[in-house]
Amino acid sequence: MAKSPATYDDVNLILRLYDCRREERLRAARAWFSEKFHPQTMDELQTLCPPGSAENASLRMVVSHWDMVASFITSGVLNPDLFFESGRELLQCWMQIEAFVPPLRALFGEPMMFHNLEKVAKQYADWLNARAPGSYEAFAAAIRKMR
Repeated sequence: MAKSPATYDDVNLILRLYDCRREERLRAARAWFSEKFHPQTMDELQTLCPPGSAENASLRMVVSHWDMVASFITSGVLNPDLFFESGRELLQCWMQIEAFVPPLRALFGEPMMFHNLEKVAKQYADWLNARAPGSYEAFAAAIRKMR
């Protein structure tokens, strides 16, 4: 990943994204996702988040938010280095859904579903380990303990 200097536009976009995260419904969805979203199988996922449920809406809200943010990075609109300094929740989101992405892509016939989120999460893991070897693995272990 090429290192480029962050701009004031990058800072302003990150601040606007932070404001979005403070919106009441997204804040509630993020809290639910962090505290209650720990399925281990597709059956558990479907039981926890059936179509039409508040849980399904929360899941879609959280994942689509972070996939949108990731699209800003993959398109070159947002400086990844600056975002990675404070955006670890994106990586946590990916780690919590990663196992379900291949079956969801197959189920919906959408091979690119969450592609941006996946790509940026991998870049983020590499970025963490480049700065402090083993830090991604430590973070991943902490997320796994939450389950």
